[in-house]
Amino acid sequence: MATRGASEAVFAVGAAADVSTSLWLEAGRRFRRHHLAMVGSVILVAMVLAVLAGPLVWRYPINEIDFKAKLKGPSWSHPLGTDDLGQDLLARMLYGGRISLAVGIAAMLIAISIGTTIGATSGFVGGKIDNTLMRITDMFLSLPGLPLLLLIVYLFRDALRKTLGPEAGIFILIVAVIGGLRWMPVARLVRAQFLSLREKEFVEAARGLGAPAFRQMFRHLLPNSMGPVLVAATIDVAAAIIAESTLSFLGLGFPPDIPTWGRILFDAKDNLDFAPHWAIFPGTAIFLTVLSINYIGDALRDALDPRKVLGR
Repeated sequence: MATRGASEAVFAVGAAADVSTSLWLEAGRRFRRHHLAMVGSVILVAMVLAVLAGPLVWRYPINEIDFKAKLKGPSWSHPLGTDDLGQDLLARMLYGGRISLAVGIAAMLIAISIGTTIGATSGFVGGKIDNTLMRITDMFLSLPGLPLLLLIVYLFRDALRKTLGPEAGIFILIVAVIGGLRWMPVARLVRAQFLSLREKEFVEAARGLGAPAFRQMFRHLLPNSMGPVLVAATIDVAAAIIAESTLSFLGLGFPPDIPTWGRILFDAKDNLDFAPHWAIFPGTAIFLTVLSINYIGDALRDALDPRKVLGR
């Protein structure tokens, strides 16, 4: 009887692994059938390739001043036009895109790492630890996000600029603050997934086979909780890009000699009547990037829903 029980447990674990693999394959097929997400993926990949390879092709200095060409519209010599100092907007857009996307990805990784760690610990351990971690999460959720972001950046940006340099200091500060204020929804998602999954048959089978808690958490529970986390990651990238653009537009982001899409918008606000191109191009870049990421997240949400994958 003991041998039979162990065999059934092993079969349950293997069957769960096969089902998990088939679900991921079916999720990939469902994602590819989401036309807006595929268009968004193409746009996002093109945007990433442009900001990574563009400066290697378009070698125009980002801070070269030419007053004779100031506020010029798009032309052969300046495809996206120039600003009030005659600086080439294409070069500044390509350089600024690197920073904006880097901020979004880095802040997302911080938020996902903190949220997943707290949510997994809370959902797996339970008891007083779960209650304490969730009360801390509730406390952070009650904080006003944007005002707190503005306050922290305003208080610490000068000190970090002096310590780490103007670009590295403000980059680390913005990424840390945005990521540090975005982990709470991820923690709640992961906790809910762990609470639901830890009583499933394949987890009970692993527990019955003597799998240690660490293996149960990282081999069985966490991989099966990654669907909502991936969706939250795409949302966090878009939210971080918008937050950085908001900071830069309000004058609390990167300095003028370090262009980001939000900073270019901030510099263009007083010349909209004379040079609308100055604001149109960075605004369009932010819009397309965020919209593409949101479509990808929407497709991932549908594709990774087991009920839709299994056709229930």
